[in-house]
Amino acid sequence: MNTEAMKRTLEGSEAGNMVFPEVVRQLVEAGVESYFADFVRGTYTYYLPDGGTHVETRTLPLSPVSASFSKEGITAAIRGAQTDTVRYPEFVNLAAAAGVAAYWVFLTGRRAVYFGRKGEIHVEEFPDAK
Repeated sequence: MNTEAMKRTLEGSEAGNMVFPEVVRQLVEAGVESYFADFVRGTYTYYLPDGGTHVETRTLPLSPVSASFSKEGITAAIRGAQTDTVRYPEFVNLAAAAGVAAYWVFLTGRRAVYFGRKGEIHVEEFPDAK
């Protein structure tokens, strides 16, 4: 298990130095199948095909997660990240304001699922997966 890649991509993202496609590339190369970002607990859990997992702790301050889920709000944050007008530190604040409590990125499935506090979901396929 290459935990260094997991730590490095999280640190780079939180510093605003890495864009999502680079995070995906490095995690796939490290053998990561998916990862779960929990905005309430401040943890990231990485999943490997053999059933192994690894947890990293968020260093960015936790923003309160809105009780109201806004599909428009999370979609705008995602589009900003895709066009590199929004980097990860701002993305997590926008996502929390949009009511995102957690999200799961399926690297091998090429999609991310965003979860609200009341079970709302938004599924976003990677741009090249459409």
